[in-house]
Amino acid sequence: MSALAPRLEHGLNEVRILILGVQVLLGFHLRAPLEPGYERLSPAAHGLKLGGLVLLLVATALLMAPAAYHRIVDAGHASGRVHRFATWTMAVALVPIGLALAGDFYVALEGAAGAATSALAAGGLAATAAGLWYALPLSLRGPGPRRAAEGQEREVTPLEQRVEQVLTEIRMVLPGVQALLGFGFAATLMDAFPRLPGASQALHLAGVACVALATILLMTPAARHRLVEGGEDTEAFHRFASRLLLAAMVPFALGVAAEFAVVVRRITDSVAPAAAGAVLAGLLFFGCWFGIGAWARVRAAAGRDRRRAA
Repeated sequence: MSALAPRLEHGLNEVRILILGVQVLLGFHLRAPLEPGYERLSPAAHGLKLGGLVLLLVATALLMAPAAYHRIVDAGHASGRVHRFATWTMAVALVPIGLALAGDFYVALEGAAGAATSALAAGGLAATAAGLWYALPLSLRGPGPRRAAEGQEREVTPLEQRVEQVLTEIRMVLPGVQALLGFGFAATLMDAFPRLPGASQALHLAGVACVALATILLMTPAARHRLVEGGEDTEAFHRFASRLLLAAMVPFALGVAAEFAVVVRRITDSVAPAAAGAVLAGLLFFGCWFGIGAWARVRAAAGRDRRRAA
């Protein structure tokens, strides 16, 4: 049995924990500009809501990146580089999550407690998150077997573990897709939706279609595994699930970019920042999910060639 595979599986499950928390905040941030109470918020609160949405999109891109990286770089096999990458993305993603959570706390308190009290409370919440997420774990960190996996290259991982990991990675991506799909359908029923510009409504519906397609793609491996393989693990199923996972992330990224543009247009009432936001969101997601993995794959192949030549 691969010694690294169980540790990688734990890492993927821990990333899933964070994604489940982020999806709630992401859905709230996307929905907020369409709520009646949004107009009553102060300009500072409006800025915090938009900034929080950007932070949560960054966190989402980072947290889902290990799934694509694992498929692209090591074809589902366990390796030290995938383990390191999952650890790094999780550690970095906690920063925007904590900041977005603190910003939301400020917005929730501002109307009742005032700006000064809300700022102190939000700062206290951010400090608490930093202490529990970084200071406490780092104080307990020490040398030992924890770092044993960090220098290992790809291991030949048993098929059963590879199938389990690709299913785990599908479950990593699906919560974010669910959050966006739920927002997309709910938004069409809100009073503010008919008042959006026609272009925004069309872009929103296009985004919903993209996210719905991503949802269908992510659910397809489960249907095949039951109906074709009868639950048996096969190389054909592993390849099929890996391809559909990567394929689903393409329309999901497009859907996120579209919805972000709709929200920015709603907040700023201007086309230029909305278009810029959509482009930047697309670059963020495609870069994190495909660009980094492609670059790492080229580097890994070059490293193998050098070792063979030596």
